[in-house]
Order: sequence, then structure tokens, then C-alpha cells
Amino acid sequence: MKTGSIYELEGRVPLKQAIPLGIQHVLAMFLGNVSPLIIVCGLLDIPLETKSMLIQNSMFVAGIATLIQLYPFFRVGSGLPVVMGTSSGFIGVCQSVAGVMGNGVVAYGSIMAACFIGGLFETVLGSFLKPLRKFFPSVVTGTVVLSIGLSLIGVGISSFGGGSSAKDYGSLENLFVGFVVLIVIIVLKHGTKGFTSFSSILIGIIVGYILVSIMAMVLPTTFTYVDDTGATVEATKAWVLNWDKVAQAKWFAVPALMPVKWVFDARAIVPILIMFIVTAVETVGDISGITEGGLGREATDKELSGGVMCDGLGSSFAALFGVLPNTSFSQNVGLVAMNKVVNRFCIATGGIFLIACGLFPKLAALISIMPQSVLGGAAVMMFSSIVVSGIQLITKWPIGPRNVTIVSVALGLGYGLGSNTAILVHLPQAISLIFGGSGIVPAAVAAIVLNIIIPKEKKKAE
Repeated sequence: MKTGSIYELEGRVPLKQAIPLGIQHVLAMFLGNVSPLIIVCGLLDIPLETKSMLIQNSMFVAGIATLIQLYPFFRVGSGLPVVMGTSSGFIGVCQSVAGVMGNGVVAYGSIMAACFIGGLFETVLGSFLKPLRKFFPSVVTGTVVLSIGLSLIGVGISSFGGGSSAKDYGSLENLFVGFVVLIVIIVLKHGTKGFTSFSSILIGIIVGYILVSIMAMVLPTTFTYVDDTGATVEATKAWVLNWDKVAQAKWFAVPALMPVKWVFDARAIVPILIMFIVTAVETVGDISGITEGGLGREATDKELSGGVMCDGLGSSFAALFGVLPNTSFSQNVGLVAMNKVVNRFCIATGGIFLIACGLFPKLAALISIMPQSVLGGAAVMMFSSIVVSGIQLITKWPIGPRNVTIVSVALGLGYGLGSNTAILVHLPQAISLIFGGSGIVPAAVAAIVLNIIIPKEKKKAE
């Protein structure tokens, strides 16, 4: 393999550069990768031992799927710096399935069987993406990318404050940590050159770890609050590192194949198949965001088709290990758009690191204890970079009245429904689950439909 630059897709970069950049991507998506499983396992009352096993498997699967996305085989994979991870888009559907089939391992087994079938369905869908490409001009893909970024900004600022579920959410200490990490990243990104500039996210997060460790030595690490029952409860502050979790983790463990028994049930298969169509649209947006933000061009038919097919096969592979569907991660799109590092070899070291986390639980535990405010300091900038990539795609061609209408209506419906899901309360549950999530789906549907039905503007004669 020839020597390449971190800003070029091909070529090998020295490991001393590649490894930090790869780990940067893992840090950006780690919590997002395990969170969907933690939430769904909680919804279904999955035993703690099984849940721990599934979380370990999720990292192993994400690493394998990322490598396939980076280095395609038999048309599967985009060949682009796309990082794969456990999709949060299926949480609502899993909750719906649990409402119909009940909680427990049996319901989870039906979800896994449905995800395996759905993954194969998305693979077939991806193979036919080329003739559908005409429905995804830059104004449509740009709107989808923009809506993805807008949907994540709220997630980023929530982490900045310590995580919305934290009892000390928005405390001065959490905000201080988030601001320090953000300032370090900005200063290194624009005030230095070379390694410290393109590794600013990683260094910022390391500074965050050091900062909260020092804070734990000089500040109280617990606080009291009054719960819903009126009782006074003592809790650990959200920025405190839980080193006990690292100490208790095993050194080595082999990911378990088929940890839950599959149950094929149409009540799970139908809604999950619909969600796979949705994730295909999101993946088109993610890949478009990466090519525009990192490479300064639009994605090719081959890249989009291979990327969606990898989403599908990766999700079926994930189901074999009891993990929710694996899809492209929008968080990492923001990282690429921000630092412009697109070298596949660099990202591949992150994929290998994820596999290592799946094999060496202690390594995974070290990252899993990262305080939300530390991640949030980096996330607010990364996620906003996705918005900028969407704007760049939309403005790639002159903005006429037609494109203004498409973008305005799509964002109005998408972002509006995403931030106010209560408006769908009287509609069938299936519609609420699909259109009332992040707002990406209604934005994508509106943009596609309007692009089809609104007549194209005639070019003015010179």
C-alpha cells in the first residue's frame, strides 16, 4: 500500500498518526453505540448478565461492519470513511414490539429475527439504488443531511450539560467541563498545526478526563436531591469517573454467537422492515454528508449502493450476535466534516480498536466511563458541522424558488415534528413511530415527494 495523506482517501498513513485519528472516531460514537442496547434491554427487562454480553457484542460487530464499509467486497461497502454502529432509530419500534408481545428474552428474540430479515431486505434495496438515484439530487440529500445535523444538535447540548437523565444536569461543574473541552478543541484546531490540529478532538477528550480527575480530588463528588417521593437521596455527580467499572471488567472475553433464541413473528417483522427503509434514507444522507464535507463532491451511485448494502448485511450480521441493527453513524459524519480526515486506513484503526473493545472488556470499560459533559464539549461542534455540510450540498447549485420551497417545507415538517411529537398523538402508532422520532424521516419524505411533483424551473435564455 502506497504512503498517503490523512486528507486523501487512499494510501497508508504512519501508525503514530492513524491510531489517534481512529480512536477519535471511536470516542465520538462509543456511547451512542451502546446506548440503544442499554435502553432496549431496560424496556424489555433483559437480565443484567445478558445485557453485558450484548453490549460487548455491539462493539465487536460495529468494528467488523466498519471495516467492511471501508474496504468493500462483492459490491458491499461504500469504500468511504463511514463508521458503523448500533442504530438508535429502532428503539421506538422495539418499544412497540414489547407492547404487543410483552417483555423478556422471547420478545427480544423476535426483534433479532426481524432484524435479520430486515437487514437482508435493506441489502436488496441497496442493490437497486442506482435506478432510484434520480430521486436523490443534491437538494434532497442536502436537506436530509441538514435535518440529521439539526436532530443531533439537541443531543450534543444535552451531553454538554451532563446528560439529560443526570440529576445534576446543567450544573456549573458539568458546564465548566464541557466549555473547557470545547475551548481546547478550538484552540488546538485553529491555533496549532500538524498532529495537535487534526487530533484536537482526541486531545480535548483526554484533557477532559484529566480535568474531571483533578476536580474529583478538590471538589465534593456527591450531592443530595429530593426524589419524587419526597425522600432525600445522595447521588454521585455526572462528571465523576467510575473507576470501579474498569476494575471489575474482564481482561478477555469471546463474543457470544446467538445469545438469545430467535422467534419469527409478523408483529415484529412488519414494523422493523419499515424502519429499514428509513435507515436506508438516513444512510444516503450520511454518505452524502461525508463526501460533501470531507471530499468536496457528491457521492457516486456505487458508493451509495454499497453503503446501503453494507448497512443491511451489517445489521443481519449484528442480529447473529444479538445486537440491534448496525447503520452509518451521523456523529462521525460531523467529525469528518470538521477535521477533513478521510483516509480509510486511519478510520480502519478505529474499526480494529472497536473489535479490540469487544474482545477486551477492560478497554471498553475505560471509554464507557467517559462523562457526558466531556463528550458534549466535542459533540456540539461536531454535530453542527453536519448542518454546515447539508447547507453546502443544498447550495451546490443556484437556489431558485423551487429549491427554496423543497427545503423550507421539508425542514418545517421534519424539524417541527421531531421537536413536537405530541402533534401525532391521535394518528396510528405505526405513523407516530416512523415520523415522530428525530424528524429525519418526515424531512426526507417531504423533500423526495416535493422534488418529484414540483416542476423543474426552466433555464432562462441567455
